[in-house]
Amino acid sequence: MNVTVKYTGAMPLRGLDEKGHETLFDTSPEFHGNDSAASPMAVLLEALASCSMMDVISILKKKRHDIRSLTASLDAVRAETHPKVFTSITIRYDLSSSDCTHADLEKAVALSIERYCPVAAMIRDSGCEISWTSTII
Repeated sequence: MNVTVKYTGAMPLRGLDEKGHETLFDTSPEFHGNDSAASPMAVLLEALASCSMMDVISILKKKRHDIRSLTASLDAVRAETHPKVFTSITIRYDLSSSDCTHADLEKAVALSIERYCPVAAMIRDSGCEISWTSTII
């Protein structure tokens, strides 16, 4: 896997992967940014959510469950001193489904966070605690 991130004199930074997909990164004016795109730390949380959601969707679809929508909302706590890493992350999964049980959703989430999601594994291995709740709406 190869990516390139480029700065051309002003924010946002432009990340480009080997398939040509672009990701923009920015920061607050306090750090010479324009607040025009997500920060790298926000993108990391989005990566955790999307990685886990892809697992959950795959697991539930393999069980032939109907998935109308799935939302993951994350709350993170960062260390107060530099490098201000995440110390804890809580994820709330909200699933809309006509036939999925809460037990099946919980099992899919647990499998993702504890076994399959490489983003979760990297974050967890850094010492950050990841917890979750799930509801069927």
